[in-house]
Amino acid sequence: MPGITAWVGIEKIGNAKEGSNVFISAAAGGVGIIAGQLAKVKGCRTVGSVGSDDKVKLLKKECGYDEAFNYRIETDYDAALTKYFPNGIDVYFDNVGGKMLEAVLNHGARIALCGMISEYNKVWTERGVRNLLNMVGKEVMMKGFMVGSYYNHFEEFIKEMEVHLKEGKTKSKHKIYNGIESFLESLASLFTSSNVGKVILQVAS
Repeated sequence: MPGITAWVGIEKIGNAKEGSNVFISAAAGGVGIIAGQLAKVKGCRTVGSVGSDDKVKLLKKECGYDEAFNYRIETDYDAALTKYFPNGIDVYFDNVGGKMLEAVLNHGARIALCGMISEYNKVWTERGVRNLLNMVGKEVMMKGFMVGSYYNHFEEFIKEMEVHLKEGKTKSKHKIYNGIESFLESLASLFTSSNVGKVILQVAS
């Protein structure tokens, strides 16, 4: 599931091309890790945001990201994104929402809305995204998606990913939790940025 989700966001919604500047939030999650590698396969410049320095190292050393930053340290997102994207963002794969969505976007940029981690545990009292008017002027396309709506592209996805895997251009990370008693811990890891890669709950050996 993370693989085809990443592929839909990068390929079908983001329409990433060689030379595109691609930003991926929650980049060390199961989807983000694959999305970044798919962008690199296409020849994109890829930057990810994550919640720890260890994840920054992981993305740059093992997952092929050009740059990555720890949003808990670089808390001024406008400044961070301007630094890492001096030429602006063409494709934004958004797993986080909130302030992270107020990005430095180029004219005609595409935003694939995959998740909203920053909003999951909040009461809906905060203001919305501030830069929607700018998105009109820049003709930005923003689209949310459910991967089930793209299963008619499954064979195309399989053919592409088979090649990437054989050539070693994509690889996954996962964390295995053992026993049903670990269910709550495994679930919580998805909402606290403590997971790396895909979370798997193994209920029996």
